[in-house]
Amino acid sequence: MPTQFNSYIDHIDIGFWRHLCESRGELRHFEKGAEFITAGETGHYIGYVKSGALKYVCYSTDGTPHVVGLEFAGHFVCDFPGSLYREKSRCSIIATVPCEIYCVPTAEVVKLMESDAAAREVIAATTRAVFSTLYDRFTDLYSKSPQERYDDLISHDPNLFRLFSLKDIASLLNITPTHLSRLRKK
Repeated sequence: MPTQFNSYIDHIDIGFWRHLCESRGELRHFEKGAEFITAGETGHYIGYVKSGALKYVCYSTDGTPHVVGLEFAGHFVCDFPGSLYREKSRCSIIATVPCEIYCVPTAEVVKLMESDAAAREVIAATTRAVFSTLYDRFTDLYSKSPQERYDDLISHDPNLFRLFSLKDIASLLNITPTHLSRLRKK
């Protein structure tokens, strides 16, 4: 069982990302509700979350928000790998509490990829790990019950409700807030 909700963290060189962002980036503050990346725009930064938490939000054609991911302090944040390839983001990344994030321009990371074989391998390994995490989450939506998904989520951080709203957690689990309230009472 992965030790982190975002299991890719267990399989990447987080020290590489932290050092890259802290040494080449700028520490920026994001208030609750501020967007790190906006859906439909190209992400300009890769960040290392010093403090706070963020949610990844995709929007259906009628504008309804759907939480598809969560990010925590000690993790890196970006539209990965879309930002590296100058693709428009499919989701917004929004601070759920005040955040401090070391932000390094993606253009600088791209230059590093082109000039440093070791960095290129770390970035490729990160891409594989992120894909694996997202694929696991996708298959869990079809193969696990809401109770199992909730139990898995809460086992990684029982304090999630301090960082994320009930509505956001329900959206991530693809259930209604009422259903989530019932699961929490069990």
